[in-house]
Amino acid sequence: MLGSIADGVTEVSGFLESEDCLSTMKAMRALGVRIEQTGPQSVRVHGVGMRGLQPANHALDMGNSGTAMRLMTGLLSGQSFDSELIGDSSLMKRPMERAAKPLRQMGARIETLDGKPPVKIKGGPSLQGIRYELPVASAQVKSAVLLAGLYANSPTTVIEPAVTRDHTERMLLSFGCQVDAAHGEVSLTPPTQLKACTLEVPGDFSSAAFFMVAGSINPKQDAVLTITGVGINPTRTGLLDILALMGADLRVVNHRSAGAEPVADIEVRPAQLKGIHVPEHLVPLAIDEFPVLFIAAACAQGETIVTGAEELRVKESDRIAVMAEGLRAMGVPCEVLPDGIRIQGRAEGKVFSGGTVDSHGDHRIAMSFSVASLRAAAPIKILDVANVATSFPDFPGTAGAAGLNVTVHD
Repeated sequence: MLGSIADGVTEVSGFLESEDCLSTMKAMRALGVRIEQTGPQSVRVHGVGMRGLQPANHALDMGNSGTAMRLMTGLLSGQSFDSELIGDSSLMKRPMERAAKPLRQMGARIETLDGKPPVKIKGGPSLQGIRYELPVASAQVKSAVLLAGLYANSPTTVIEPAVTRDHTERMLLSFGCQVDAAHGEVSLTPPTQLKACTLEVPGDFSSAAFFMVAGSINPKQDAVLTITGVGINPTRTGLLDILALMGADLRVVNHRSAGAEPVADIEVRPAQLKGIHVPEHLVPLAIDEFPVLFIAAACAQGETIVTGAEELRVKESDRIAVMAEGLRAMGVPCEVLPDGIRIQGRAEGKVFSGGTVDSHGDHRIAMSFSVASLRAAAPIKILDVANVATSFPDFPGTAGAAGLNVTVHD
């Protein structure tokens, strides 16, 4: 997105050909940007400048990506033309008003259907910089406001109730934008232009999370699993802290950097996990990793309690309800709380009974129960898994290389 509105050519390495990324690429091409895939993990973006995007002649399909839809809403709010954003059946049910509300305060003209997509954006208004206090910690909403702030007539400030991932701020700095972050406030000064740059994308922490848990609950006690080239941005690594509190044996080694992002390798050894009450300040820093954390909790001795996680109810599925449904189907006692879950774990032996789980089209639910198979008494059949490709195109192959036995059936 930023490379598209920069001046010059942006080179990206480490590109993941997931459906979410491809949906974003397709949308930017529809807006008149030339984007070349120069290799399996390489992309060249020919920027058109901040005012160079052109109207698409159709609705922009964001597929399954809530991130893409909310960020694109911010980016397109500052354009001179009308746009419409749609998605797959799951995305069309997800709430969009939390992003639309502050953008309207900036002067954007945005319509939703009962708070959900399609999102229709009327072009042309002059945006005003605002000072906006997020009611709920959300990196997606923060990023949508900052992207709209690129086109505002004065600085824009977002105040966070808790720290959320800061990839957008880091990337804006790489493109030459003035961004200041301190004491829970992020302020952006509107630039006259963005300057193309070279970007190296680190390995995705959320994808690595499945193997952190798999390595931790592996019944083969002498096994060591090394996950290489993982982005360890401190606003993303809450799962490392949570697993450490549970007694996991995780070692972060070979620290280095990929552009503006810190990177390292993670060594994982099996460990006897114990149940904990997850500190609420870590919840926003691990929000996407909770489905697989619930699998770790089921394999921990004693009770694990998660609270302050209402955000899980408005992801690709209601992840609290769907994970609870699957855990119960696998014989794991759990109780759904208004803002979280209580899981009664068991550290020894076969924790999961095996059987059938419905992922409800949620990629992280599907991958999490694949990890559970390591400690299952019988095979686990997971339904509705096509959306795994939205974030992890070759999950079965990678899982097989790590020692899981995953087979995909049409």
